[in-house]
Amino acid sequence: MQKPDVDSSHRSVVFFDLETTGLGQSCEIVQLAAVSGGHYLNLYIIPRCRIERGAAKVTGFRVRRQRLYLHRQVVLTNSLREVLVSFIAFLQMLGRPLVIGHNIRRFDCPLLARALDELDLRAKFESSVSGYVDTLPLAREMLKDRCLQSFRQENLVRELLGVNYKAHDALEDVRALQTLYSVLQPTPELINRHMFTLNTMEKKPAVTDAKVACRLPGQRPLWQHFRQAVEVTGGKAEEHERS
Repeated sequence: MQKPDVDSSHRSVVFFDLETTGLGQSCEIVQLAAVSGGHYLNLYIIPRCRIERGAAKVTGFRVRRQRLYLHRQVVLTNSLREVLVSFIAFLQMLGRPLVIGHNIRRFDCPLLARALDELDLRAKFESSVSGYVDTLPLAREMLKDRCLQSFRQENLVRELLGVNYKAHDALEDVRALQTLYSVLQPTPELINRHMFTLNTMEKKPAVTDAKVACRLPGQRPLWQHFRQAVEVTGGKAEEHERS
């Protein structure tokens, strides 16, 4: 079994996100996006199954006559294999980076692993990364003493950066997460504690969920406690609660 690398202090990082046909175990990938610094990948796939009505309403994706539409505009698509091979090449270009995403341990990574297994690409993919970190439990541990109503990514961006953005477009989500992560600045020790692999992702995370509470009277918004960050671009439909 492959284990995540221990030294995370000098490792490159990639933020990734998927948009899918729904939230069930049998849903399929419609969009895959990844970003690392100024490098990004953004690819679309025509799914084999129907896009659920609720998902279509949130994401804006529709399939008509074997064409994929995003907010009524046709987008170029690739096969699932082409998308995964491109993602592997993107990772290899960055030298076995750490893959980071929000709620990826419970949602994105299991779906990604299933697609990789289907196309016999899992071994090649795993050799291209050094491990995975889910920013959902990471943020819960780092902000456990704060009173947050939600640990959804858009709520964390609002609380820590003082910025509102419309979520649920994979490319914009990863751009926002990259900025959020730079503000959180987790220590290498904390990152290592939250690392997992596709083989170990089903094991219980090390940190349990923090209790939700209201902000106490007189407390300032969280973003006032952090340094100023680059403004996050918006223009997306609201992200579904995957946390």
